[in-house]
Amino acid sequence: MARKKSATLTDAELKLMEALWDKKSAAISDVVAALPRNEPLAYNTVLTTMRILEKKGYVRHTKDGRAHVYHPLVGRAEAQDSALKHMLSRFFNSSPEQLALHILENENLTGADFKRLRGLIEKGNK
Repeated sequence: MARKKSATLTDAELKLMEALWDKKSAAISDVVAALPRNEPLAYNTVLTTMRILEKKGYVRHTKDGRAHVYHPLVGRAEAQDSALKHMLSRFFNSSPEQLALHILENENLTGADFKRLRGLIEKGNK
């Protein structure tokens, strides 16, 4: 049975999207060159993953001579929103309040973090 396509980005896909968002558009060789040196990926691995991203609707390609140049169709903020909505529905019963409470109770927030959050909450209540 075929695996269902994920609406969110895998870790490997995210690395390639980060490179593509930074470059705005790039051929496969440019994406490979933009990856961190401590985590290199083979050209064919990047090509396969970019084709998957294209099937998922995250990128498209145009031809430039023999090369395919990939362009992001989904921006960084849109991908973040999609991942957050997925996480909310999966782990927090689609409740932003439950997520916020979890963060407040389980993460080491600084006084500056709390001050900024308080300001945003107060701004939202007006």
